[in-house]
Amino acid sequence: MMRTLVRGGAAGAAGTTVLNAVTYADMALRGRPSSQAPAQTVDRVSQELGHPVPGSGDIRANRLSGLGALSGIAVGCAMGAAVSLLHRAGVRMPWWLGGAATGALAMAATDLPMARLGVSDPSDWSPRDWASDAVPHLMYGLATYGTMTALERRR
Repeated sequence: MMRTLVRGGAAGAAGTTVLNAVTYADMALRGRPSSQAPAQTVDRVSQELGHPVPGSGDIRANRLSGLGALSGIAVGCAMGAAVSLLHRAGVRMPWWLGGAATGALAMAATDLPMARLGVSDPSDWSPRDWASDAVPHLMYGLATYGTMTALERRR
């Protein structure tokens, strides 16, 4: 069981690296700013839990930015571990389908909380907004699922 979790977490870390690379490449190509949604999500969650992020001004904004990025890494690794557990339980798909499903799950795991918290409303997104979210998550899923299955074959 522990090997399954570690293998999945490592695969999720690889997928998160790919997601970040695709996102940063998009930012560089289009000249768009980074999303404030992760920081805003952390802000809302911390307030709902009764433990708001301390500080003010730039110091607080920098903490939120860092915590938003760290939360993305945590979700990416946790999603990899969850997919690895499903794989161990017998849910096995071709790499392309498993990758697409993993990417869709990761996208839902980030977008649904943002929508629930009022940080973002996907129903207002343009096609370009959807592409900016879907493409990196698809790449995450393909990298995570592919890495996980490759690591499983090596055991």
